[in-house]
Amino acid sequence: MSAPPLAAPQLPPGVPVVGMVGAGQLARMTQQAAIALGVHLRVLAVGAADCAAGVCSDVRLGGPRDLAAVQDFARGVDVLTFDHEHVPAALVADLERGGVVARPGSHALPYVQDKLQMRQRLAASGFPVPHWAVPRPGHELEDLRAFAADHHWPVVVKAVSGGYDGRGVWVVEDETAAARLVDALADLRWFVETHVAFRREVAVQVARSATGEIRAWPLVQTVQENGICTLVIAPAPQTDPEHAAHARTLAENIAKELDVVGLLAVEMFDTGGDEPFVVNELAMRPHNSGHWTMDGSVTSQFEQHLRAVLGWPLGDTSLRAPVTVMANLLGGSGVEAAAVHSRIPAALADPGVRLHLYNKQVKPGRKIGHVNVCDAEVDAAVQRAGTAVRILRGEDGSR
Repeated sequence: MSAPPLAAPQLPPGVPVVGMVGAGQLARMTQQAAIALGVHLRVLAVGAADCAAGVCSDVRLGGPRDLAAVQDFARGVDVLTFDHEHVPAALVADLERGGVVARPGSHALPYVQDKLQMRQRLAASGFPVPHWAVPRPGHELEDLRAFAADHHWPVVVKAVSGGYDGRGVWVVEDETAAARLVDALADLRWFVETHVAFRREVAVQVARSATGEIRAWPLVQTVQENGICTLVIAPAPQTDPEHAAHARTLAENIAKELDVVGLLAVEMFDTGGDEPFVVNELAMRPHNSGHWTMDGSVTSQFEQHLRAVLGWPLGDTSLRAPVTVMANLLGGSGVEAAAVHSRIPAALADPGVRLHLYNKQVKPGRKIGHVNVCDAEVDAAVQRAGTAVRILRGEDGSR
């Protein structure tokens, strides 16, 4: 006879309770920080197999768009936060009217849930974004062609909502491709923007506390393959110090402008031009571009997020090493969970490798873990992190 599931623990008086909607790897890693801070983390999981459900003692099941489920989940928490963008802002507003403290709040969430609203708000506030336009209903192809005539091919078409890791983004090279895409997107809301000429992609992760205190980590370089981040280099190499400071100020000002409480990741294009950075995407939560902070910063993004949403003093964002490289471990052909775990000792033969596995179901292209390596040199850190990932994937001949 199987044992009954454990009940939610009885907490000592005064222990803060943070409810995180979502039970993916971000919630899983937030739990590690919560343990050290003495914070009780409750997670809302879609299913018992969600990877944070395996490490949290207080797991509730329910969908993020189910008002009743989220209301029940939020009962008794000190603050509600999120590990994804799938909780509708209108639902969060309902919770807030019932007395739930949500951070980030319903007034901020639309700018990560609706890319068009984000572009409109940032442009109106004077932040650098690509030129963009919304096609008229029934004139989509005509308007897309006119936009390209004004700004040149290729152009970028983006879904207004729902896209991530390269999904919902299409680079359109010419009129023939535009006609095919417009037909394919007949039932989808989208807009078009210029294809920014950039030399690399970069990001800044910033934390803003409920008290208004704000701290940012250094500018990092991100490397994408097929729309998925595979590598992060912190700090971004070969960056003019004034440009790096400008990027941090830009991210901090966006956090203030949108009244974000918690973490804000600002993904940007580094143009190398007169306007050095153009804002591409935002995320109001811990983010892949900040995973390096777990080993390369005095305060990790996960600890900082908890501090921020609870209104506690923010931690030091200084570097622990001259360079930290984060390399994502992606699922793929021949990358089975059992095989990955069997290769861990070989990957850890380099004593500087810091391994973070998520215990997620392995699927091609899915992020199932990451490796952090600190070093004095960029090339050495990139090489060491890459070697560890190749070992875990069995690409070095390991079985």
